[in-house]
Amino acid sequence: MHFYHHGVAIQPSVARDGNTFVARVSILEEDGGATSLGDLGYFANRQSAFAFAVRCGTAFADDEPMPRPPCDIQPS
Repeated sequence: MHFYHHGVAIQPSVARDGNTFVARVSILEEDGGATSLGDLGYFANRQSAFAFAVRCGTAFADDEPMPRPPCDIQPS
C-alpha cells in the first residue's frame, strides 16, 4: 500500500523479526525508483509499527526531524 503526502508517494511496511515487528518505509520516486529509509524501529505489534512507519514517511516528506522509536533493541 502507498499513499501521497504533499505530492510525495510513501510506502510504509512492517516485517516480522522473531517476536517483534520492524517498521520500514520507502519513498517512491516519479521515475519508478524507491528510496528506503531502512529499519526504523522495533514494536510489540504490527499496528504500532505501521503507524510509526507512516509518521516517519510524512516527517521525511515534510523535511522534519525523524521521530525516535519508543525503544532500542541491543544485540546480545
